[in-house]
Amino acid sequence: MFIYQKVIENPGAYSFEITKLGVPALLSPVKGREFVSDDELIAFSSQVKNIERLFHLGTFPAFQKAGPREKIFHDPAWTKAAIVTCGGLCPGLNDVIKGLVKILALDYGVGTIYGIRYGYQGLSPKYRHEPFLLTPEMVDGIHELGGTILGSSRGNQDVSEMVETLIRHDINILFCIGGDGTLKGARDIAVEAMKRNQKISVIGIPKTIDNDLAFVEKTFGYETAVYQTFDIITCAHNEAEGAYNGISIVKLMGRDSGFIAAAATLANSVADFCLVPEIDFDIDGDHGLYAALNRALDKNRHAVIVVAEGAGQKFFKERSETKDASGNVLHSDIGIYLKDELNRRFKAEKKEFSIKYFDPSYLIRSVAAQGTDAIFCHMLAENAVHAAMAGKTNCLIGHWNNFFTHVPIPLATIERRKIYPEEALWKGVVSATRQNDYFGY
Repeated sequence: MFIYQKVIENPGAYSFEITKLGVPALLSPVKGREFVSDDELIAFSSQVKNIERLFHLGTFPAFQKAGPREKIFHDPAWTKAAIVTCGGLCPGLNDVIKGLVKILALDYGVGTIYGIRYGYQGLSPKYRHEPFLLTPEMVDGIHELGGTILGSSRGNQDVSEMVETLIRHDINILFCIGGDGTLKGARDIAVEAMKRNQKISVIGIPKTIDNDLAFVEKTFGYETAVYQTFDIITCAHNEAEGAYNGISIVKLMGRDSGFIAAAATLANSVADFCLVPEIDFDIDGDHGLYAALNRALDKNRHAVIVVAEGAGQKFFKERSETKDASGNVLHSDIGIYLKDELNRRFKAEKKEFSIKYFDPSYLIRSVAAQGTDAIFCHMLAENAVHAAMAGKTNCLIGHWNNFFTHVPIPLATIERRKIYPEEALWKGVVSATRQNDYFGY
């Protein structure tokens, strides 16, 4: 069952409660802002039928609204903050770092902000990665750069050691910028700090280019990634159209969730097929990809296939059990598989054809954030600082129903967000590609 439908069916099984370190008692130094109170909530469901059901059940799940609080927990004069970026690169990392530093220093007057080098390794003494001080002047132009000025790494370190490092440096606010694995690490740090009765706010800023975090409608970097695919898919289409029975295969990111592939297909609707992990497909048979591709070629003499990296893993006889440092299963390469398999079949039938293969993943994820995505990064950073200074912990900044929200990390990491076959996004993909017609459904 779709995760959000599970909440509607059994709302009591999901906790939206935000952990606080204590009672905020200090007046906020933030000027010119409308303050938000903890009892301002954003409804989980916006559909009337679901709202009526939830009221009938007597449980109404809702997110705490993000924003500046009138009273804060941490004294800015004594606060030491740290920022860490983990996992793979993603557009917008430097935008978030810049936003955090600017709001901490200029809105709250926090004087000590550490940049932690190379992910969670920087919190482990054995790696000897020396932190460095971040200032508004230092970060002023970093939004123009791709990647992260802090460096990154995959995988968690010993939680006890990381908390000891925070205590040793008197750090009382930690911002963790990363995806599912990073956020689970942030959760563990927050829990360990509370066990030790250490008043350390641990706040996550969700960074997953695949847009696959539960209870968060959109993550930064995803929008820029979709922008970047436009010219690539256009070039793939030109290559396919320029040859008799020309076929272009474009492999995009999406280990377990096909949001980038689906959105890219809609953004540049020249693709004939979009293959994602959530929607099963076969190669053989009347409704298989090979027959469908031949129907497309009979009609147009060219075809473009957009495929997410996690699609079609069932075709590999030996399923990979190898995991990366973040705990993600390393998938076999579906793009190369499709190229080789289609090449073999067309040659066996002695058909004239031309196959071109595009894998732009590293070109996409290492660019700077663009347009509204860059704005989104700043807003996430701003709300993360407000949450931290108010003494929130073990939560991240989400976006829901056009509001920024506080989301408990255990809730956001309960399972990966995926494309639901009945939702508008996938229906739009099927409408734009007409691929079901080619598949013969």
